Amino acid sequence: QVQLVESGGGLVQAGGSLRLSCAASGRTFSSYAMGWFRQAPGKEREFVAAIGWNGGNTYYADSVKGRFTISRDNAKNTVYLQMNTLKPEDTAVYYCARRSSPYASRRTLDYAYWGQGTQVTVSS
Repeated sequence: QVQLVESGGGLVQAGGSLRLSCAASGRTFSSYAMGWFRQAPGKEREFVAAIGWNGGNTYYADSVKGRFTISRDNAKNTVYLQMNTLKPEDTAVYYCARRSSPYASRRTLDYAYWGQGTQVTVSS
C-alpha cells in the first residue's frame, strides 16, 4: 500500500514563498517518478512539476517555470516543491503523485497513487 502525505501548504501573500513536502511510504520510493499537480475551484486538475527516479529529469508547467523547483530526497522518501514569487493564480489544492515508472511525465493519467492534497492560498 502506497501512502503519500503532503504538508507545507498555507496562506501567503503574493510574492511570497512556500515549500511543500510529500512523504511517501514504502521501500521502493527511489525507483519511481513523482509529480506535483494542482486543482483550483471549478477547474480541472493540472500538471505543475515532475521529477524522475534519480532527480535527473525534471519537467515544469510553463506557468510555474522559473518560480517553482521540484526536488527529491530518496533517503527520506520525500519529494519537495519549492514555490517562489507566488501569485494569486497559484491558489489551489496541491497534490503529489507517484508513477509506477521511473520516468517523469506531465500526464495526470500516468500517475497511479495520489496524496490527499494540501491547500495553498495566495492573497493579493
